Amino acid sequence: MRRDPEYGGGGTAGDDGFLGTDHLKPNLTGRSVRGGTVTLIAQAVKVAAQFAAVAILARLLSPGDFGIFAIVMSLLGLLEIFKDLGLSGATVQRTKLTEGQVSSLFWLNTALGTGAAVLLTASAPVLGWMYDEPVLVQLTPVIALSLVMSGLTAQHLALLRRQMRFTALAAIQMGAELASMAAAVAAAAMGAGLWALVLQRLLWAGIVMTAAWSVCGWQPKRPAAWRDVRALVAFGGNATGAMVIGNVSTNLYLMVIGWFWGAAPLGLYGQAQKLVLMPVQNINMPLTTVALPMLSRLAHEPDRYRRAYMMLVERLAMAMAPLAGLIIAGAEPLVLFILGPQWGDAVPILAWMGVSLVFMPVTYTLSWLYMSQDRTREMLRASVVNAVLSLSAFAAALPFGPVAVAAAFALSGGLLRVPILFWLAGRRGPVSARDFGRVMVLPAAAAGVSAAAIWAMGRLPDMAAASQGTTLVISAVAAATAALALYGMLPRGRRALVESLQIPRLFRSGRAEA
Repeated sequence: MRRDPEYGGGGTAGDDGFLGTDHLKPNLTGRSVRGGTVTLIAQAVKVAAQFAAVAILARLLSPGDFGIFAIVMSLLGLLEIFKDLGLSGATVQRTKLTEGQVSSLFWLNTALGTGAAVLLTASAPVLGWMYDEPVLVQLTPVIALSLVMSGLTAQHLALLRRQMRFTALAAIQMGAELASMAAAVAAAAMGAGLWALVLQRLLWAGIVMTAAWSVCGWQPKRPAAWRDVRALVAFGGNATGAMVIGNVSTNLYLMVIGWFWGAAPLGLYGQAQKLVLMPVQNINMPLTTVALPMLSRLAHEPDRYRRAYMMLVERLAMAMAPLAGLIIAGAEPLVLFILGPQWGDAVPILAWMGVSLVFMPVTYTLSWLYMSQDRTREMLRASVVNAVLSLSAFAAALPFGPVAVAAAFALSGGLLRVPILFWLAGRRGPVSARDFGRVMVLPAAAAGVSAAAIWAMGRLPDMAAASQGTTLVISAVAAATAALALYGMLPRGRRALVESLQIPRLFRSGRAEA
């Protein structure tokens, strides 16, 4: 057995080191803060690289190329959830696990990933016929290989999250993203066209798989008896059902838009959505990596649990509020500068998605509550409610085009869906629906103030002659300044800002209480 300093407490990376979590408790928050800081720094680098890659690829490829690729990725996104079956979440959440149980989950993930790849490959002729795009028949089986690789990787990544080895996880994810993006840009520049996006996906999956196996060091063994893993599968099944239903709005809906309006409008909608989701996912994903194991360990300490959750969510919402204001009021320079003039029709789509960004980061964190409290059945029911409301808004708006779809999601979300989701999540557990209301008031106001500041700056005479890049920079500065001014004026905002400034000290000391 090898000694791994990231396990802490002088533990080893043997079987007990892979599965035991008692050594994490004495310094749980300090470890989370350190890991979160490293992860967020890595994500900041990755986001910058992603925006650069998107800007380059948007000029080398057409909206139709992105639309065709989005068709396959929408179906792949749904199959990814079935491939995982929530089993990686079970590995992170459960306090006690055996070697046989994890091995069983590994072999199940591998089988599910292979099965999902077979299903995606079999769908290739159907996709080609439905969308009248013969190239879908060729590229779909190639992309399907990534499902096999991700199935082989799921439990290794889960074990790294369980042991709160956030530095290793950040390095794996960032390295895979940067390498695959660089390869895609190079391939597109050499005339690979749509296949540059396919190369990016395959290379990312291959690097993550290779690095996760190497860094984790765990090797699967003989699976346990079914009775020993049945509860884990049940946990994962409920979580999977909830995630499948929740992902309909971002995957199946894209396929319907492409079928109803064509590949080019889908490309416009998909790229606008990507500009919004990129910062949200790149912040929420590492926070989930940190928050889920931490909250799972605090599940039986309600006061510490509530404080830890509220601290993370409030700062997340406050940080994203200026970006929401920037997207709402500065959608035009954002699209023209990053994507280019050929993407001008995406401006109103992006602006409406900016409205959704006001509440989107907090709704993403609801899964932390359900999974860390072992409430996945309730999570499934909440997802059904959300899906019914979303589907109603989507069906009503679809005949009027992608802009109407984005507006319908934003308005129905803010006025109806999100309040209901907060109420459902707060009915039980340490975090109440009232807590969500308190968290959302300040960021929503900050988003509005940021958008107003950008609008006011745009009315100045000199702004009309400014370049798109200059306009975007000035708009971003105005949004951030307005939000910080609002936070500084209010006691709750000042307290949150002061506590945020203490994070570097917590990172250095590694000692804190949740």
